[in-house]
Amino acid sequence: MLSGWRDVTARRPWRISAKLLIISSVVTVIGFSAICVNVMLDMRRGEEALARQTLENLATTIESDISRNIEIYDLSLKAVANNLLLPELATVSKPVRHLILFDHAMTAKHFGAIQVFNAEGKLTIDASTLDPAPENRSEEDYFSVHRDNPGAGLFISRPMLFRGAYSIVLSRRVSDTDGGFMGVVAGSIRFSYFHELFDRLNLGPEDSITVLRRDRTIMMRRPFDLDVIGKNLGTRQDWKADNLRAGGAYAGQGPVDTTPRLYVRSSGTSPLFVVAGKPLSAVFELWRKEAYRIGAVVVALILFVLGSTLVLAREIGRRAEAERKLEEMATTDALTGLKNRRKFDSVIDVEWRRAMRQKAPVALLMIDADHFKAYNDTFGHQAGDQVLVGIAICISDSVSRAGDCAARYGGEEFAVLLPSTSAPDAFKVAETIRAKVQGWSDDEVISTVSCGVASLVPSAGMDWAVLVAAADKALYAAKAGGRNQSVVASLPKLSLVA
Repeated sequence: MLSGWRDVTARRPWRISAKLLIISSVVTVIGFSAICVNVMLDMRRGEEALARQTLENLATTIESDISRNIEIYDLSLKAVANNLLLPELATVSKPVRHLILFDHAMTAKHFGAIQVFNAEGKLTIDASTLDPAPENRSEEDYFSVHRDNPGAGLFISRPMLFRGAYSIVLSRRVSDTDGGFMGVVAGSIRFSYFHELFDRLNLGPEDSITVLRRDRTIMMRRPFDLDVIGKNLGTRQDWKADNLRAGGAYAGQGPVDTTPRLYVRSSGTSPLFVVAGKPLSAVFELWRKEAYRIGAVVVALILFVLGSTLVLAREIGRRAEAERKLEEMATTDALTGLKNRRKFDSVIDVEWRRAMRQKAPVALLMIDADHFKAYNDTFGHQAGDQVLVGIAICISDSVSRAGDCAARYGGEEFAVLLPSTSAPDAFKVAETIRAKVQGWSDDEVISTVSCGVASLVPSAGMDWAVLVAAADKALYAAKAGGRNQSVVASLPKLSLVA
């Protein structure tokens, strides 16, 4: 019977616990969520990289167009400055002089006429007329820069109202053969050029294009705001040049308005550079919609998994509880509430092996109700059952350690397994049980028990049946000696302790 019980235990299928199922589901949900978050972050970085590349191309294209026009216009200024040194220019008529100076000068609707100012800042020659009105520009920045700095080269002024239109002034120094200051040749590019350039682009309502001078002075901006034009960002304490280096990008609130944008700066070397900006809400609009869609699906799946897990965990818990109750019913004696013979055999097998490994003693009490058959025949089976229940209660009250096992061995016989217990200690337990049973009996009929006690240290090759036989032999000795007593087995060959 014992070997059959072991085979059934060995063949019992492994079953997942409710806690393990919940932990596995939580780990799966966390892992799946982490993967989804990583995928969405990669998508976000991809959208940002695409927007950055688009803005970089836009800024580079605008800068190239502005740089090309400035370069062509500068060639006209250089030509005028060089032709002013021709000696025959003073002897020719004004029409011929205009032809010599401005024959190769660039003309367009957005470019102002080239003017020549002498060393005192007075207007002497104007490409738009043979007889220019008196005008003095000696107080302007573009004049003083060339007057005080011979190596200034091409100078681009701050945005200003020039000849009735908002423009930026391009100027060059006119020097004599000895490098002396002779005056300034200047021209202008009107704001209409930038407006027309920006209007040709397919831009969103909140997209921004900012044209700046190398000292970070705002020359032009879209959306257009005259209050912003001409301001120098170098004076802003909350905006540093490192925020947006050449060819770099910056995401966040800019120095002009509070709209968070992705800004990209052109990487060219022209006198003016361009910063293109796109609102972050527009950059991540498609990503946000996709993230909401994926997020909703993921949340739905998570709720489904967690809900299913909780249902399964509850069912597993119910099944485990039912199995526990079935196992308890299968291993518990229905009348006394003690372990039954089947459970006792499995427990003694485990404890016997443990005692053998630890070289510790294991004790066994075999207890039998005295004169039970006669009592049963006299008072009936129901009264007999009450006696057995009373004996079981007395045994349970006397055996309290976690490793102890009290069982109904069969009929009116009980067994108590006491691991790590010597014979004297086991005898004390047996006497305690016997005394409780005797004290529990009523006055009319006194119920008593006889106890057989055996204790030994298992050795290799020894089976626990030896311990049972020794305790059973001691029990019969107690009955033969007059009953209502405890007897300790004495088997020297088996190393029993008397």
